[in-house]
Amino acid sequence: MPGSSTGRPPVQRTVRRPAASRPMRENAVLRLYTRARKAWDRPLTAYYLILGGSLLITVLGLVMVYSASQITALQMSLPGSFFFRKQFLAAVIGGVLLLVASRMPVRLHRALAYPILAGAVCLMALVQVPGIGMAVNGNQNWISLGGSFQIQPSEFGKLALVLWGADLLARKQDKKLLAQWKHMLVPLVPVAFMLLGLIMLGGDMGTAIILTAILFGLLWLAGAPTRLFVGVLSVAAAIGVVLIKTSPNRMARLQCIGATDPGPGDACWQAVHGIYALASGGIFGSGLGASVEKWGQLPEAHTDFIFAVTGEELGLAGTLSVLALFAALGYAGIRVAGRTEDPFVRYAAGGVTTWITAQAVINMGAVLGLLPIAGVPLPLFSYGGSALLPTMFAIGLLIAFARDEPAARAALAMRHPRFGRKRGAGGSASRREPRRWNTMRRRASAARSSGER
Repeated sequence: MPGSSTGRPPVQRTVRRPAASRPMRENAVLRLYTRARKAWDRPLTAYYLILGGSLLITVLGLVMVYSASQITALQMSLPGSFFFRKQFLAAVIGGVLLLVASRMPVRLHRALAYPILAGAVCLMALVQVPGIGMAVNGNQNWISLGGSFQIQPSEFGKLALVLWGADLLARKQDKKLLAQWKHMLVPLVPVAFMLLGLIMLGGDMGTAIILTAILFGLLWLAGAPTRLFVGVLSVAAAIGVVLIKTSPNRMARLQCIGATDPGPGDACWQAVHGIYALASGGIFGSGLGASVEKWGQLPEAHTDFIFAVTGEELGLAGTLSVLALFAALGYAGIRVAGRTEDPFVRYAAGGVTTWITAQAVINMGAVLGLLPIAGVPLPLFSYGGSALLPTMFAIGLLIAFARDEPAARAALAMRHPRFGRKRGAGGSASRREPRRWNTMRRRASAARSSGER
């Protein structure tokens, strides 16, 4: 045939067409989502989120306390690092409490519930004793420890309500008594109202709101029926309205929601200057230590309004980072409460998560002008040792609960000890088993055949 010297027909080559363009972007997004989903589902995710998130918040809080409190300290004729040193000391003590709480067994946490509640009630009662209690910013809720050290017992009341309420509900659930509304409310609600009464005697409405949020969180976790939940909420709301209406100071704070002008008599001065600080920060802020509002314009710059100084110095990126850390902490707490089979762990983890999340939302909402100024610090972030110590102990609770999950225990057991231990009953070394290395490399080598290299 023509065109072929061998007489064979010419080979017909097929023309390759360009492969259809694949939706690479969609595949990349899908792979990223799949990896993120697997990461979230790992047994140690909650453990690392709680430990890492709380440490990052605390460290960043120390940096911001040092930056925001220098001017206030100098105005009080104190060293510029005065408030930072006190906060650092509280963080060290809180770190010890966190470590101890994270290593304690659950039964010991339950055993501490009643002593902590009794101690908190006694201290909160001592606040009202003349000569022992002292007033700060118009609220009689402090006890002087001598020198510049003070303690706020109502902060320990939050931890007491979480532990005692969780133990109470867990015992009633074991006896199948929570189906009756009387057992669900009594004595949880009366004791909570007793704590609220002691707090309100000192005029601390902000802490009372947090304590009320913890109470409702425990009732919701216990499966309170809607009508019972609404009934208790209505009573609490009615009491709150009466307390706000009868206090000109609280009414003025309520009227400052969304204010953009200090108003007559500078009633909304703090709220407005908090907005000014956030607005002047921009995307990446004016730089660490370069805040203008902390030079006497913004009251409580290192305590209740430290989030505003963070926005001014670190910008939107800094505030969103803080918000993301609290969101991760809240997610991890919900995950621990949702995956456990122990009722005490579920109630305690849910109560701690409600406490930290509600307090963070109330503080940030006040700084953003979305909520009235309640006078509560940002957990783990604002200056204040009385708030930092019980909060870090509560974080230790969450870490202990996250470590106690069966899957988390198995994952941690595979990582420790790294160099293994000799196994076998005592006696001479000849009767002991050979050392086993607890690493992926050794396990992979043991699985190979004898001739493989």
